[in-house]
This record gives sequence, C-alpha cells and structure tokens, in this order.
Amino acid sequence: MNYQLFTVHYSLVCYNFCMEKGRVHVFIRGYVQGVFFRASTKDIADGMGLTGWVRNLPDGSVEVMFEGPKDVLDRAVKWCHKGPPGASVTKVEEKWLEYTGEFKHFDIRYGYG
Repeated sequence: MNYQLFTVHYSLVCYNFCMEKGRVHVFIRGYVQGVFFRASTKDIADGMGLTGWVRNLPDGSVEVMFEGPKDVLDRAVKWCHKGPPGASVTKVEEKWLEYTGEFKHFDIRYGYG
C-alpha cells in the first residue's frame, strides 16, 4: 500500500469523522436581503462541507442553521459578520447547539415557515 495515499485518505476520513462537530443557529441583521446573502451563504457552506439551511425572515434579517466541524463553523460565522459584497451587516446573533446530524446537505429555504 502507498503510505502517502493512505495518510491523505486517513486524514480526510478523520477530518470528516473525528473532528468535534457542532451546530450553530445564526441571525444576521442589517442590509442583508436582496444582496445574494442566501446564495452566497450556500456557496460558503458547500465549499466548507457544512450542512443546514438559510432563509430570509419577514423583518429583513437572514437566519442560518449550520452543522459541521466546530472549527469550520467558526469560520462560517465569521463570514456572516461581513457577508457578500453589497451586504451591510449590523448585528450577528449566534446560538451554539449540540450536533444532531439532521441535515444531509445545505439548502436555501423559501418562505417564512
């Protein structure tokens, strides 16, 4: 067996299964609708290997639920403080929760319910 290939494969498997996982519920306020915040959040989450969802709320804010490795969740939450070009984030609220494994991928949710 090729030791380098085994090491790389083991590292990827361990990253996905050995890392401490979590869940974070995020509310982003400011000028965050109509600036591709949801689509950009999905791109960020997909690129980071996170699962969950994002949706607009009737008060003009954006709500996100991320699940994945805690170190990656930290980076995703930091990104939410800035958002995509055109966004002007004034407040980010986050609530850290236990990982559930509820989601298989990251979705954009439409509607408010």
